[in-house]
Order: sequence, then structure tokens, then C-alpha cells
Amino acid sequence: MQTDHGTKEVKGKLIDDATRCTHYHSELDIIAIRFNCCNTYYPCYQCHEETAGHAATAWPKTEWNTKAILCGNCKQELTITAYMESGNQCTHCNAAFNPNCSKHYHLYFETDQLSDY
Repeated sequence: MQTDHGTKEVKGKLIDDATRCTHYHSELDIIAIRFNCCNTYYPCYQCHEETAGHAATAWPKTEWNTKAILCGNCKQELTITAYMESGNQCTHCNAAFNPNCSKHYHLYFETDQLSDY
């Protein structure tokens, strides 16, 4: 499934217009990440793994000023830096984001975090 969020297309296994997917669908799971490898928004790493047809690559720290986070509530894009510093809420509409997403940052962004997924 893919959904057009304004001018931003989100691919993957979406279940609603707020970018929730079959893997992550709590009230706080309302972001999509634009993957560095394909310049395409997906709700999560599992959606990318299951539907993209290629391996994901993380955003290097030198590119964290790139708008690569889509708020499923207001449809605004955030830079990676703004997202990482947001305190788990949208900097445009103040919608709350899932703080547990930080457990997967290493899959999306170049970090010092160790993998344990």
C-alpha cells in the first residue's frame, strides 16, 4: 500500500493516513522516515525491508540537516536534527511521537548506538 500525504508519498504496509503501519500502530506511531538509500518515505524499517527490494542505508551525520521525517499528524517534514532534538513531538503541531523509536535510530541514522533489534 502507498498513501499520498500532501505531496509526500509513503510506501509500505500502511493502515491509516497518519503513517501507522501493520508493524507499529499505537497512537504515537505517526512518523515516516525518508530512507537515505532510495529517497522514499516508509513508516518503519520493517516496511522498507519487506517492500523496497534493497538494503537500507543510514543517514550519515553530515546529512542530518536533510528533511527526512514526516509527521503523520500535520504532514510537515522535519530535518533529522530537528527530529532528534524534538523531545519526541512534532516541532510544527506538537503531536507526540513514540519515544521507543529511539531504539531503532541506528537503522535509520548514523549513531553510536549498538544494534539489538
